[in-house]
Amino acid sequence: MSTIHVSTTINGAPTDFVCEHDETLLDVLRNRIGLTGSKEGCSSGDCGACSVTVNGRLVCSCLVLGAEAQDAEVHTIEGMADGPTLHPLQKAFIEHAALQCGFCTPGILVAAEALLKEKPEPTDEEVRYWLAGNLCRCTGYDKIVRAVQAAAAEMRGV
Repeated sequence: MSTIHVSTTINGAPTDFVCEHDETLLDVLRNRIGLTGSKEGCSSGDCGACSVTVNGRLVCSCLVLGAEAQDAEVHTIEGMADGPTLHPLQKAFIEHAALQCGFCTPGILVAAEALLKEKPEPTDEEVRYWLAGNLCRCTGYDKIVRAVQAAAAEMRGV
């Protein structure tokens, strides 16, 4: 197999890596770069545990090739907090007990952040629709929706 050199930006930092032509972005992030926040849940784009954004678009990184990150802006859960300062979504998930085992949480947080960038004042229905691609087996989604709404209000200064 031939390898490919990729130059990209991950969480605001210029990043170069070498990957196989058929290697997923998820595998590159976890195994080559060491960003293990994105999880492999299904390998078929059905669970959302591996959600990241590429050029601002929410994607399942298990369905994107690492080579497709060439010249792209990739954002992962590791880029959400500002150093030791948690993002309002992260704080709200803790405050509203919107997580249990935590396996799905990184993907849900990345998806919720993408939602709030596009719709700063979403309805509950819009939150549920936007997060429909993220499956959680431990908790109900009500606490997640409440946490997203609380973070949205904080981010709007309400």
